[in-house]
Amino acid sequence: MGRTNRISSKNGLTLQIKFMYYSILFYIFSFFVILSSIGVITSKNPVYCVLYLILAFINSAILFLFLNAEFLAMLLIVVYVGAVAVLFLFVVMMLNITVEEKKSKFLKFKPLSVILGSIILVEFLYFLIIDNATLEKLSSTPNLEQKNNTISLGNILYTDFALLFQMCGIILLVAMIGAIVLTLRKRPGVKKQIIKNQVDTKKDDVIEVVSVNNNEGA
Repeated sequence: MGRTNRISSKNGLTLQIKFMYYSILFYIFSFFVILSSIGVITSKNPVYCVLYLILAFINSAILFLFLNAEFLAMLLIVVYVGAVAVLFLFVVMMLNITVEEKKSKFLKFKPLSVILGSIILVEFLYFLIIDNATLEKLSSTPNLEQKNNTISLGNILYTDFALLFQMCGIILLVAMIGAIVLTLRKRPGVKKQIIKNQVDTKKDDVIEVVSVNNNEGA
């Protein structure tokens, strides 16, 4: 009996140490997420902003791993770090954006940014303080012995939050169409590449044979 009590107390102590270890690591990576997020909005170099963003995504993926959400962690690494952030980095480096020049243009949108930020803050506080039922529904985790994270996430997205999921898809579609329209608009002084004319071009249209007499320049 005494030996059983010693084994159980030893196991309980091991679990406490492991829980404290995971808690310390969780708060460390959370601090890195906050620090890198501050670096994104305060850095004056756009390349550094994208690098801070990649660091924030990686630390957020590690936090998802601590929460047993492996699918979301891998999705964050593959989609956001591997595609979106790297794309941002290449675009920023190719465009050679000067912050001081763009900063003066962004200042006129500061009141609108403050209004949108206030709305987002009010919504966050509403769900955090008032609407506890929705938070309990979101935080409720299914039995992982019967389902894995991917199946559980699919069941939640396509049942309880199917309408919100479709609305997000529509918003992304509208944003993509808007980006294409802004990119393809006619701008003066910019030559547009016409693929059809390049394919239909013949040798006689681009090459001209000129006969030059001796001792005469072209």
